[in-house]
Order: sequence, then C-alpha cells, then structure tokens
Amino acid sequence: MRRWKLPLLLLAVLGYLQYSLWYGKNNVYDYQDNVEMLVSLRADNEKLKTRNEQMFAEINDLQRGYEAIEERARSHLGMVKPDEYFYRIIIDSDTKKR
Repeated sequence: MRRWKLPLLLLAVLGYLQYSLWYGKNNVYDYQDNVEMLVSLRADNEKLKTRNEQMFAEINDLQRGYEAIEERARSHLGMVKPDEYFYRIIIDSDTKKR
C-alpha cells in the first residue's frame, strides 16, 4: 500500500499542474493572446515613431530654412511672390471621361 502513495501523489500534482496550465489563470490561451497583442502594439509603436520622426524633420526644416516656409505658404495658403502670376487650370468633368 505504501508503494502506491508516492506515484499517486505525483500523478495528482501533475494533473493539477496540467489543469492550471490549460484552464487556470494566465493559461496558455491568455499567453498567446498577450503575445499577439504585443506584436500589434509594437507595430503601432513603429508607425508612431516613423510619424514622429517625420514631424521632427518638418519642424527642423521650418525652424532652419526659408525654403520650407515658402513651400508651405505656397501650397497651403496660396501665396505668390510679388512678380509672379498664379494660373489655376480647371479640367472639365466631360474632358475627364474621354
């Protein structure tokens, strides 16, 4: 009878560990969900880092150079120099279809 106590105890411990691994708190499925969320968050962070770098580069251009300010004034505000003429060409919708 004494020979069966240790293997039975080890089997019970193994069963408990298996149950907690698959169905307990922080199980394998939760771990996999966390890994997928981590991958997604890292991808989002990389996109945000890229956007931030572009914004910092644009800020540096605006602080250091007149060309960037001039380009922004021309494209966003429609400004022209005193000796320039601005022509807007509007394409008719019938011409686009042909």
